[in-house]
Amino acid sequence: MKPIRVLLDWLKYFAYECQRLFFFSVKMVASLFGRPIYVPETFEQMYLIGVGSLFLVVLTGISAGQAMALQFSNELADFGSKNYLGRIMVLAIVRELGPVLTGLMVAARVAAGITAEIGSMKSSNQIDALISFGIDPVRKLAAPRLISLIFMVPALTVVCDAVAITGGWLIALFISHITSITYWTAVKERLVFGNILMGVTKPVIYAFVIGFISCYKGFTAEGGTKGVGRATTESVVITSITILIANFIITKAIFSILKGYL
Repeated sequence: MKPIRVLLDWLKYFAYECQRLFFFSVKMVASLFGRPIYVPETFEQMYLIGVGSLFLVVLTGISAGQAMALQFSNELADFGSKNYLGRIMVLAIVRELGPVLTGLMVAARVAAGITAEIGSMKSSNQIDALISFGIDPVRKLAAPRLISLIFMVPALTVVCDAVAITGGWLIALFISHITSITYWTAVKERLVFGNILMGVTKPVIYAFVIGFISCYKGFTAEGGTKGVGRATTESVVITSITILIANFIITKAIFSILKGYL
């Protein structure tokens, strides 16, 4: 009976946390509308999230793009279809690899930072000080970060896609001996509305996932510095898992809606 009781307790805790996360997320979305609008904080977070993550995203994109192109070119060579490398790279990068890799990299870097920063402010009673001055901490701290993520995650995804496809071009040109015209013509053929829509929709959803979970974990961190460290770890793990689950759901939904445009 004890394992069953432990399982039931975990399910109750999971349901309770999901409920709290849902209402907190609704409050975050509501804080995006109305005044005051903290413009300087928003631009600061855009710089920290976008520019701060740029090198990591570029490095990830070019490494993944070259590795994918090398694997695909070797397999396509067996069928005499190396000229299709550009098409496959677009499908793999724009639809799946670019958004997911960018989401995971931003989650690993940014979600930890957001949770640690807000959690530290809570443990040092800075959030209580904001409330005592009549400042909504969600509007002041969470809303600028969410707005920044909504803009920066798609932008970083576009950069990752471009770098990865360019890395694939280098492999095609110097290792697979595919001409640049052949490669880029194949790339252009698959940059259609459906693929681009999928590649842009996913990072927007991931931005909400990262913002909701990381801010929630920061605002609910308890137990001093030890609790902040635990909340930071949980934030990165939960955000990464949620991104992978959301990726499948979004892919399935878009495939069902845009069958004729992919």
